[in-house]
Amino acid sequence: MKRNLFTDRRLVIATQHAKEQVLAPLLERHLMVNCFVSQSFDTDTLGTFTGEVPRSEGPLETLRKKCLLAMEYSGCDLGVASEGSFGPHPSIYFANADDELLIFIDKRNKLEIVARELSLNTNFNGRRIFKLDQLEEFAEEALFPSHALIIRGGSSNCEEIIKGIRDWNILRNHFERLIDTNDYVTVETDMRAMYNPTRMEVIAKAGEKLIERILSTCPNCDKPGFSVTEFVEGLPCSWCKEPTRSVRSHICECEHCRHKVSIDFPHDKTEEDPSFCDHCNP
Repeated sequence: MKRNLFTDRRLVIATQHAKEQVLAPLLERHLMVNCFVSQSFDTDTLGTFTGEVPRSEGPLETLRKKCLLAMEYSGCDLGVASEGSFGPHPSIYFANADDELLIFIDKRNKLEIVARELSLNTNFNGRRIFKLDQLEEFAEEALFPSHALIIRGGSSNCEEIIKGIRDWNILRNHFERLIDTNDYVTVETDMRAMYNPTRMEVIAKAGEKLIERILSTCPNCDKPGFSVTEFVEGLPCSWCKEPTRSVRSHICECEHCRHKVSIDFPHDKTEEDPSFCDHCNP
């Protein structure tokens, strides 16, 4: 493989949730870097899913800070970090989504490249539980025990939170103990990557997108990070020739010099089927 800007350099992956398991092989294979995880930086200081440490900034700001702090703690000028957000899908109602952001920072070459994977492939959920059969039903829906659960007494009780549960007997025992002193217990999916194989799959897909962006160079400045940033609708209908909602062109932009290029008909078709036309098939 041809040498690049990153060949043989050390790259820190900012995680304590085992994300290096899916990210390191991708980064090492395609960028020829040597990945490691910093043991001196606790990423939970920037926020936890269970709320003991609230996230004070938005996902991208938190992501950038996480990466830069890991690089500072490890004395490394090349880093990657991941940040996930979970909740309702922005356009598909009543469906939960996993929104994963990845950032690649190269201080030596003044590069910052971001990739995003928004996926419906998630078990993210939580529920108030009053009876054991409700607990068992929720656990099965949440893909337990391959995917871990979190249990606590009551929705606002953060004094005792049991995380990373992957055993039926342990889950039932904690429920029986907590329900004795609470009107209900709250059970949630554990969204930390090492306890959630489905989330790990989404992180891997975000990693593939990140690699694609890093390896795509700008025709203007030759820097990495030239990628699609906008989709322009308007592919004409093959019958009436009116514009449809299908993508006519991609706008690619360099993350370094902001050079833009429009690529027409990116999916190798110049017309759309009338079944997708609002005029021919309203």
